[in-house]
Amino acid sequence: MNKRNVKTILLVDDEPGWLSAMKAVLQESQLKVVTAESGEQAITQLKKKQPDLILCDVRMPVMNGYDVFLKIKEIPKANKVPFVFMSNFDDFDAKNVAKRLGADDYVAKPVGYDEVHFVINDLLQRFSKQKTTIK
Repeated sequence: MNKRNVKTILLVDDEPGWLSAMKAVLQESQLKVVTAESGEQAITQLKKKQPDLILCDVRMPVMNGYDVFLKIKEIPKANKVPFVFMSNFDDFDAKNVAKRLGADDYVAKPVGYDEVHFVINDLLQRFSKQKTTIK
């Protein structure tokens, strides 16, 4: 794959084992994966380089996923990056909060590899088309 076409995913989760496993899976799909083990690290990473998509756990200490999302929406260059919440809780309330906040998707953990690839590819294609249309 052409290096210029490689998409970067910011993967945010406070569980190092899960973070490492998901990173390996995403890299198999020729994606560049940047990881953060906290909301604070995610914001720092985002300020260094804007990813093409963010996958973020909801339940994390100090700064939860909802707080990360709201903080990112305050950053002008980053507030249009597709954002997907992930959580061990697959309930209506969590999905409803994510939708009301304006997240692009919500997946329940443990997320299947096929599902995460579908969600990522779908969002990257949709947002790529939007960028092309805007230009």
